[in-house]
Amino acid sequence: MKLTGNSIKIGDNINTDFIISGRYKFSITDINELAKHIMEDIDPDFHKKITPGESILVAGKNFGMGSSREQAPLVIKGAGIIAVLAQSFARIFFRNAFNIGLLLIETDTSKIDDRDELELDLDHGVVKNRTKGIELSIKPLPPVMQEFLKDGGVVNYIKKHGELKV
Repeated sequence: MKLTGNSIKIGDNINTDFIISGRYKFSITDINELAKHIMEDIDPDFHKKITPGESILVAGKNFGMGSSREQAPLVIKGAGIIAVLAQSFARIFFRNAFNIGLLLIETDTSKIDDRDELELDLDHGVVKNRTKGIELSIKPLPPVMQEFLKDGGVVNYIKKHGELKV
């Protein structure tokens, strides 16, 4: 699986309330409307930086820490971000993201800057930074997780295949 896009760089320790503020937890239920508020406590115009289907969110350490609300990965996916690269992810966020079919990649993000052109090659385990002409190795994704992504998450995978085949 290969994906290409441009990076949007943010920092370390981005918690789920930074991704989508808890103040919207009950007031907005439409994911497309909720996505307009992505990262607004960090940058009120963050959603304007996203090109749906072409943006790759690049973070530092401990991305997605905080609550277990699935709204955080849903908002990222709903905003049109195709993948999140980080040095590390909070465990619950990691699981929630793959459950809904959002690609997360663990890699050294220190060599990626805002608006770098990236190519993600899951089959060969690399992120190519086309802007800088470098390759970064990634933590491999198990085949079953790649299948979840192809099918749009765990629920869609089970609908398609009838059961988990791990």
